[in-house]
Amino acid sequence: MNENDNAVSTIPTWHAFLKPVLEVMSDGKQWPSRALKEAVCDHIGLTPEQRAETLGDGDSRALNRVGWALSALYRAKAVDKPARGVNVITDFGREFLAEHPGIITDADVKSLPVWNEYEPTRRPSTRTATLVAREFDDSDDPTELIEAGIQSFEADAAAELIRRLQEQHPDFFEQVVVDLLNAMGYGGAEQRGQRIGRSGDGGVDGVIDQDALGLSQIYVQAKRYAADNAVQRPELQGFIGALAGRGASQGVFVTTSRFSQGAREYADSIPQRIVLIDGPRLAELMIQYRVGVQVKKTYDVVEVDEDYFD
Repeated sequence: MNENDNAVSTIPTWHAFLKPVLEVMSDGKQWPSRALKEAVCDHIGLTPEQRAETLGDGDSRALNRVGWALSALYRAKAVDKPARGVNVITDFGREFLAEHPGIITDADVKSLPVWNEYEPTRRPSTRTATLVAREFDDSDDPTELIEAGIQSFEADAAAELIRRLQEQHPDFFEQVVVDLLNAMGYGGAEQRGQRIGRSGDGGVDGVIDQDALGLSQIYVQAKRYAADNAVQRPELQGFIGALAGRGASQGVFVTTSRFSQGAREYADSIPQRIVLIDGPRLAELMIQYRVGVQVKKTYDVVEVDEDYFD
């Protein structure tokens, strides 16, 4: 057992690092993640004993908490990542820091409209959502704490996935959609899906063969839109026209943003079977089917096997 497991940590909670992270980054430099975390610890004057605290897996407790704060600021668009493992403060981050001369709390960050842009559509229980929104204490149920932690990780990953997709070329996004449908099993074991998007593609970006001969096909349209640019009814009508031109009756329309109410009502009113996948649902499916993400860490929850003792 780690010698820190039963000790009460004196390291500030993760949201206490929000302002120090922005203060350190206010120099405008591009900070490698490890160097940034160490600089933040220096900035707030953590003692050698605090820096020596580790989690059960041996990772630094202090650096882990700085990492949580950095992740939250990235999701709030106060921090950007111009390259892998590199962080820089944004113009909004500077404004946000200037607007908070006192402390910055997790409530301040989570009150920003951008925070909830890409929440997964699978909502946690009221209890779990409450745990995500506040600091934990000893009265919390351990299982609910685990669920709350997973929910928080997935929400952060979802926001970053959509942002990364919006930064990529449309061709890349089209291939991601095909990869996702293949991962979901729609192309069979042979993954019979391909991107066909190109100039003059007739409004179709990909096709999934559901059988070996391609007798049953699903056509795909992928729109890499910004969060404030909803897919409208005319775009959906154009996709339906493209399906009709190919003699198809089913398709999937995917966007990184959302669908307008008019677009959704139109999809519900037509005889063709059209599945609409918006940004939150797209991110959730990518996480579920491990497309564009990887498992960072797993935990085993054990209990006594009653049958063993009978």
